[in-house]
Amino acid sequence: MKELKIDVNDSNQRFDKYLKRVLSEASSSFIYKMLRKKNITLNDKKADGTEKLNTGDIVKIWFSDETYAKMTGAGERDELYHSLKEVDHNINVIYEDDEMIIINKPSGIKSQKDTPSDISINEMAISYLINEKGLTEESFKHFHPSICNRLDRNTSGIVLFAKTLKAAQELGKALKERSCKKLYRAVVFGNIEHNQQIEGFLSKDESTNKVSITHTETKDSKPIKTAYRPISHVGDKFTLLEIHLITGRTHQIRAHLASIGHPILGDNKYGNTSINKKENVRGQLLHAYSIEFEDGRKFVCDLPREFNGYI
Repeated sequence: MKELKIDVNDSNQRFDKYLKRVLSEASSSFIYKMLRKKNITLNDKKADGTEKLNTGDIVKIWFSDETYAKMTGAGERDELYHSLKEVDHNINVIYEDDEMIIINKPSGIKSQKDTPSDISINEMAISYLINEKGLTEESFKHFHPSICNRLDRNTSGIVLFAKTLKAAQELGKALKERSCKKLYRAVVFGNIEHNQQIEGFLSKDESTNKVSITHTETKDSKPIKTAYRPISHVGDKFTLLEIHLITGRTHQIRAHLASIGHPILGDNKYGNTSINKKENVRGQLLHAYSIEFEDGRKFVCDLPREFNGYI
């Protein structure tokens, strides 16, 4: 028999959803069958899975050690935990509390890995929790902390990382409903003098991982809105912009600005490669600068040194 005590990370969710995460290798039908047969109980009582969990609740799972290990995928999770422990955990923490971390992601590092061998800011943040904050192997079995927003590999700046399930739900909701205001800063080619909001439609080509912008709606396109204001200029050649991402689509800022003749400096996918080469910039000069939540909390992430000379 295994006895699990519900902590703050696992509270405030349906019992069946919790069980599906813990018994990740078990089918839903198997879990509900075990509930009906009282092989899984909640506070020593029969449960049907619809109950809402509270901190301090006791879950008992009456399986053999072999069955429990098989249904939880214990071997794979243990191996993952120990491999993450060895990952570089030198992250730039802007803010941290019991629920979340706000990280300054440098350019050149992925937000999440695309292949098993990748090391992204997500793995680095989990390693930070394990090594610096004592994330235990047992807690990791029940909940995997994770980032909540993604930046392109060559975009630097603010990444939100949820340490708890509650934070993951709240941050995910704020990002989805766009109740938090995200501002970016970018160096673009050309002289921009006035604030403006631009609109259009974005389509993505999955085979090339590239998007295109049109003024009229096309099949499978999505509406986009991008607002910007000039902050400073380097002669007539470059403008430092502050950009409000009103809608959040793949490569939206990069493609939208390029579509109006003001590509981001250093962007070789949507920008001007000859200018990038001449300026000898390392990566695109696009930075997730600040985020402001509905409760008034605002966090700012200073510009990286690559912006020096253009601000």
